[in-house]
Amino acid sequence: MASHYHLVSKFWREIPHRYNLIGTRCGECKTVYFPPRNICPKCRRSSIGKMKEYKLKGKGKIYSYTIVHVAPEAFEDEIPYIIAIVKLDEGPMVTSQIVDCNLDEVKIGMPVEMAFRKIQEDGDTGAIYYGYKFRPIKR
Repeated sequence: MASHYHLVSKFWREIPHRYNLIGTRCGECKTVYFPPRNICPKCRRSSIGKMKEYKLKGKGKIYSYTIVHVAPEAFEDEIPYIIAIVKLDEGPMVTSQIVDCNLDEVKIGMPVEMAFRKIQEDGDTGAIYYGYKFRPIKR
């Protein structure tokens, strides 16, 4: 079993990937992927060694969504909440909670942007984990 120190240090090493949408972009066809990939499924062999880290802008539109009324353990206090598939402007799709939005306001095609929010709190260590969620873009 990993030590507590090892887990905490691993968490902090991953901060850029926890607080940004970091994907990869193929050097051959320029397709952007999230989560990151080592090989482009389109270019296959010709992409080996040509996948580069790529920071996504964190903006997109709701492609599909659902409202969760029965939550998994540790998320019961948040119900009801919106989970959506967001198609990012660069192309990849991500699944995320939609925040700062009333349930009756959410709609397919709604422009959204990434926001950092609390994801979970570890009761044993007191550590609070943050990550990305999406919110409507206010116009």
